[in-house]
Amino acid sequence: MQKTFIGPHLRRLRLERGETQGAMARALGISSAYVNLLENNQRSVSVAVMLRLFDAYGVDWRDIADDDGAAQLADLRASVQDPIFDADRPDLQDLRAALVHSPGLAGAFLRLHRAYLAATDQLLSVAESAGAVLATSPEAAVHNFFRRNRNHFRDLEDVAEEFWGEGGVASDEVYAALKHRLRSRLGITVRLVRVADLPGALRQYDETGREILLSEALDHTNRTFQLVHMTGLLEQSALFDALIGGSGITEPRATARLRVELANYFAAAVLMPYAAFLAEARASKYDLDHLATRFGVSFEQACHRATTLQREGAQGVPFFFMRIDKGGNVSKRFNATGFHLAEYGGACPRLEVHTSFRTPGRIVPQFVEMPDASQYFVFSRTVDRPTFERHAQDNRLAVAMGCTIDHAVEIGYAEAFAVTAARMTQIGINCRICPRANCDQRAHQAAILTEPVDARRRGATRFDG
Repeated sequence: MQKTFIGPHLRRLRLERGETQGAMARALGISSAYVNLLENNQRSVSVAVMLRLFDAYGVDWRDIADDDGAAQLADLRASVQDPIFDADRPDLQDLRAALVHSPGLAGAFLRLHRAYLAATDQLLSVAESAGAVLATSPEAAVHNFFRRNRNHFRDLEDVAEEFWGEGGVASDEVYAALKHRLRSRLGITVRLVRVADLPGALRQYDETGREILLSEALDHTNRTFQLVHMTGLLEQSALFDALIGGSGITEPRATARLRVELANYFAAAVLMPYAAFLAEARASKYDLDHLATRFGVSFEQACHRATTLQREGAQGVPFFFMRIDKGGNVSKRFNATGFHLAEYGGACPRLEVHTSFRTPGRIVPQFVEMPDASQYFVFSRTVDRPTFERHAQDNRLAVAMGCTIDHAVEIGYAEAFAVTAARMTQIGINCRICPRANCDQRAHQAAILTEPVDARRRGATRFDG
């Protein structure tokens, strides 16, 4: 059984209540020496002491035992790959020891390093765009909240499983059943309107008229998804409020974005029930076109759902997801893992998601290796967006799904390759911090601690002198 250390959490709990170690020892029925050992992570906590903590202090053991250690370890590993640590890089054992013995210090280090990266980006942005400074976006705040929850919300899964009640609804009757539900339960009608009547929008809820307007530009799959989304917003507003209240997000734009993403999650969980989707995913080796057809959703929606299969005891392959436009901008990320490629990557031109635009609608598989030698299997494909008029044709994005290479054997898209002997494409997070000086795709010199260009030599790029 895995040992559980709660030292910093126990110390913080004691100090918040103004107690001495002796007072806490008496409350828990243990010795002061044992409290001291627990606080210094020299002893793991027993189940009996956990239960006494609950009785004496009303503390849920999950609040002090679950500290997102895996995610923090992944963040630390990613941070120390920064070139600033080239001379003396902490190893994995050092990082694990820091998390066990000084998690507060480790968290402070991560915040400092993120601030450093943000300052570097801001300085570069100032130089390039006459003073514009990038701020933390609502999307980033929402992404971080989803990641802290490993992109899985059991409360939303539970209400989604109860959505149709016993017996469920036949797949070819879902759209009609949703319209009937909205009308009979909430007094809301659904009306399909012309593109000209809903310019620049796909869906609009008229609260005064108690009417949901859907654009003709939506195909049947997305009309259904939009109705489940709206049903979630209307029926589960209290649950969404509770999740938002516990997120730590208070900025109005970010809370509004979070509400939308929670409704999207709910809609996906209703249309792709957890157990059925996981079973079909495993049986088809994550054939996402098949899964989209089987559950009546889009390819992109099936990709989203695959990243949420993180229920304890019934986990799917831990995927990350990125969506990229033709300019290389990452417009959406989901990450059920600690992979730093999903957190900060996407800008590397060696990542085949950028070239998938050349082969619309076809899966592009790739094995990649990061500068820290971590290896992933990534597959990409374009997805089409709704088209309103002839001037907006080829409105296409690309999505990339990835997992660590040890999960590649579970993915059908990797079957054509000998995984252990697959050719690895060396990639990085982005050129500004990637240490691969000899990369022939480098667009920027690394921002810090780089060797000066040798005027006597011309390398693969002008940055490799």
